[in-house]
Amino acid sequence: MTTWLPDLSKRNGPRYRAIAEALRSDIAEGRLGAGVRLPTHRDLAYRLGVTVGTVTRAYAEAERSGLVAGTVGRGTFVRGDQDVTAGHLAAFPYPAIEAAGFEGDVIELSRNFPASGEEGPVIAKLLAEVAAAPTFSNLLDYQPHAGMAAHRMAGSRWVARAGLHAPAERIVVTGGGQYGISMALGSIAEPGDVILTEALTYPGLTALGRLLKLRVIGVPIDEDGLRPDALEAALRFGRVKALYLVPTLHNPTTRIMSEARRRQIAAIASAHDIVVIEDDAYGFLVSDAPPAIANFAPDQTIHLTSTSKSLAPGLRIGHALVPERLIGGMLATMRATSWMASPVMAEVVSRAIMDGTAERLAQAKRREAAARQEMAHRLLQGVHLETKPTSFHIWLSLPEPWRSQEFAEAARRQGVAISPADAFATTDRSGGRVAVPAAVRISVGGVKSRELLAKGLNILARLAAQRPAPARIVDPYLSIV
Repeated sequence: MTTWLPDLSKRNGPRYRAIAEALRSDIAEGRLGAGVRLPTHRDLAYRLGVTVGTVTRAYAEAERSGLVAGTVGRGTFVRGDQDVTAGHLAAFPYPAIEAAGFEGDVIELSRNFPASGEEGPVIAKLLAEVAAAPTFSNLLDYQPHAGMAAHRMAGSRWVARAGLHAPAERIVVTGGGQYGISMALGSIAEPGDVILTEALTYPGLTALGRLLKLRVIGVPIDEDGLRPDALEAALRFGRVKALYLVPTLHNPTTRIMSEARRRQIAAIASAHDIVVIEDDAYGFLVSDAPPAIANFAPDQTIHLTSTSKSLAPGLRIGHALVPERLIGGMLATMRATSWMASPVMAEVVSRAIMDGTAERLAQAKRREAAARQEMAHRLLQGVHLETKPTSFHIWLSLPEPWRSQEFAEAARRQGVAISPADAFATTDRSGGRVAVPAAVRISVGGVKSRELLAKGLNILARLAAQRPAPARIVDPYLSIV
């Protein structure tokens, strides 16, 4: 283990950020080589005169950017396969899969991946058909930013499944749901603008906020989702440009916003002329979900879908239903960043939609999610769960005296990765972190087999029945999707 001690004398800002930046600099300049084991949290905190939590947060920041890798029971090590010479720490909170012990060290219940099933051979067959088609070479050329006409038509059919009026001319084919969010933000907001969202929200949004230098402010929620009174209050604060929501199977709480609440939110957004970014990544899992917010505020709402959860993440194709007045900005952002989504992958997805394959695969995902949810209810008896019958994730409220990060770290030491509530926390209007509940998110689809899932759930059930050990070093595990 190295005796590394960062020089923070010339670094301003939060101490955890200064430590992380010093780590990046020392790796880039060769003072820390690949494979070097860093000091323990407690040791470095003592020598720097900071709290253990500050070092924990710094190491987590470095791990999110791929600089280091934490290994259960061994410590934190400098990675050797990243480019650390360019600029500031990366914004998106995803360490490399191999760094998280994805295959062997950890039962992976922190990443909200869909359970794999029959999509491999099905999509392989579609790819072969696409490659054999006489028009295949056309798919290798530049295409319109919004996507080819046939792909927008297929996207229209897929989006319309949610009961939306989705004319093809208002469909933009995107490179997945995350890119759809970035296109929406990039087209309507400028640095310093405020983006409102649920107090607990998808970490990919906050990462994009940092990247685009936007202020992501959390709005209080209740059992029905975003509170209208809190939204009204938040709209009096600063340069609010958009409201990002996951109204169906909210990430992380799994809540489904009622139709009445959706109508209220739509009315407020219309009255204040703010854009609603409605993320419907999980909508396909709920057959009787309330109408989308885009139904009630069609001129204010960018409705996003993705095939990453319903078909396969590697396709990287999504569809955005965009108000006519906002399409120009979306396409300008597309042109400036990626020019277009992959026409080859869009063709595969379009064929799957038009011949019914996509719906069959989506139904298979729902069935597998339902089976895994039933297993979770059986194995986690006695623990307070908030979930839905076909959700990919579970919101588990912890018994006293457990706290979110503490439980997540204890689970990781026992070989199970879950997501602490802290990973989803936003900031409030004053810039402080919103109150974080004692809860964790458990993703039931990330492991390949139900047997491995059962093993992980049994470990969590036993852990929840115990009291936390004293003086544990909490190390937040933020590989979140």
